[in-house]
Amino acid sequence: ELPENWADMQEPLLEGMCFTLKYLGMTLVEKPKGEDMAAAAIRRIVATARVGARKFQKVILTVSPRGISLQDADTKEMVENISIYRISYCTTDKLQNKVFAYVAQSQDSGALECHAFLSPKKKIAQAVTLTVAQAFQMALDLWEAAHAGR
Repeated sequence: ELPENWADMQEPLLEGMCFTLKYLGMTLVEKPKGEDMAAAAIRRIVATARVGARKFQKVILTVSPRGISLQDADTKEMVENISIYRISYCTTDKLQNKVFAYVAQSQDSGALECHAFLSPKKKIAQAVTLTVAQAFQMALDLWEAAHAGR
């Protein structure tokens, strides 16, 4: 449950806000941002996910001004850590409104990857998107504050 004023709270975000989601998959994309690109990528991921009858990996997605970290919900093993500076876009899909996705540049290949997650409720997918947006703003504020004294 999120408190009513969670959008204004900075402390939890500095520590990292956690969301339990199911990882649907990843697809490569051409552009770093854009609603149409993201919608098409999410459609591809969802279509592929529906074909495979496997259980989706349950992950704990933690958003902070440092970026997004993914941890396996069952084993608590770290899956991935994505720097806020490598994330170029995030969205809640208009049609698949329980799906949250972000686009980030791969640390290994430099390719643009769209990763999609299924949330239990539409409100949670929107909350993740808003939290990532807040994390961007906070990271920018922290960066500006650090460089102001130069």
